[in-house]
Amino acid sequence: MNETKWYVYGIVEAEPLRMDVSGVAGAEEVTAVEHQQIAALVSEIETMNPDRSEANVRAHNQVLKQAMDQGCDGTVVPMQFGMVFETKNTIENVLRHGRRAFVQALEQTEGMIELGVKIIAHSDASVDRAAIVASVEDELDRSSETVAQNRMFSDRLLINRSYLVERSNREALDAGIDRLRDRHEDVTIQYSGPWPPYNFVDIQIGASQ
Repeated sequence: MNETKWYVYGIVEAEPLRMDVSGVAGAEEVTAVEHQQIAALVSEIETMNPDRSEANVRAHNQVLKQAMDQGCDGTVVPMQFGMVFETKNTIENVLRHGRRAFVQALEQTEGMIELGVKIIAHSDASVDRAAIVASVEDELDRSSETVAQNRMFSDRLLINRSYLVERSNREALDAGIDRLRDRHEDVTIQYSGPWPPYNFVDIQIGASQ
């Protein structure tokens, strides 16, 4: 029988937290490993290398989204998919050594969410890319704290950006998206979230094998 290992989803402010949610690899419960004022969201797992399946990635994201809704002022520092540690003691050491960086990231993203925007030109449309970019910046940039440019993976992809937004400004960004859809009929606008601030937190930690 494989020894229990610990899958880490993200970092939150320490508080009593136990979530009955389907986690990675079918985990039925997510708990917290605490160190001083921060905690790692974890669930049990039997492998150091979880399968990056659609179901597992969806479970990873769902745990983080539920944590955003459940407490901690909705503030979560997300880990990328696949962070597994041999023991809880190892996680406590990571929290101890990285505490300053984790606390700073939590403070910088407190009360904020990430929203994603992709704009794709219709296959038979002739569009003014510069005009659409200018329109997007006019409508969305003023309602966000900062913007991340994501990979442009298609010639028809005109915009692929993530926005870090105060929760109180969510409706302003929603309204901006509605105006863009009314104004630009030759494109498809994909609007996603809220997500944890994946594109606005850059903390590297290593899993002990």
